[in-house]
Amino acid sequence: MVSGILLRGLLAGILAGLLAAGFSFLAGEPSIERAIAFETAMERAAAQPSEPEIVTRSVQRGAGLLTAYIVYGAATGGLFSLVFALAYGRVNCCDPQALSALLALAGFIALGLVPELKYPANPPAIGAPETIGARTALYFAMLAVSLLAMVLAATLAPPLAARLGSWNGALVSATVFVAVAGLAALALPPVDEVPGNFPASVLWNFRLASIGARVVLWAALGLTFGGITQIWLAGGKPGRS
Repeated sequence: MVSGILLRGLLAGILAGLLAAGFSFLAGEPSIERAIAFETAMERAAAQPSEPEIVTRSVQRGAGLLTAYIVYGAATGGLFSLVFALAYGRVNCCDPQALSALLALAGFIALGLVPELKYPANPPAIGAPETIGARTALYFAMLAVSLLAMVLAATLAPPLAARLGSWNGALVSATVFVAVAGLAALALPPVDEVPGNFPASVLWNFRLASIGARVVLWAALGLTFGGITQIWLAGGKPGRS
């Protein structure tokens, strides 16, 4: 059963990656082009030579973008399917399709939204090269805490629901997640390396596109995986164990 679920997770993840890549190309690439133009203008104004392109922009915005999202989508789909296999049979609140949607929502909040709110994505021309390591470490620290907070909230949800009722139990477990993630966001240092003259609209549109791509990926993954898995399980495949 697990191998069948994993296969469907990989397929759903690849499809989700394709859709997210298309969204990112349409919504995010214009902001990247404007950011690169700003960076080039700043280098010329400072009489600094432009860094040579190791990978051309045409490759980055085409095959590079597509490959990155397909690989990321497949990896996310595979891990998502394993979490689904672990939860299926232990969560009795909903059918496979609804469970998939619920897990996708939790994944988006913990892995996509919360870390992005604390350390939002930046286009080219923002961020000093010497701070890349520190910024990356801070982002993954926030991501790890957010994920652990979601796991804690999900673990507490069943006993809280049994004691307080489904609605109150869900509210308390959600409060636990918000409290833990919020405290981590307050404790971790801020990062602000945006040049004062960088166009605010470009930055805003890029960050919206970044969050939008995550919405597309997680929504497509949850809905696609849930649909094909429910059909498969209803077709005489092994049930809950």
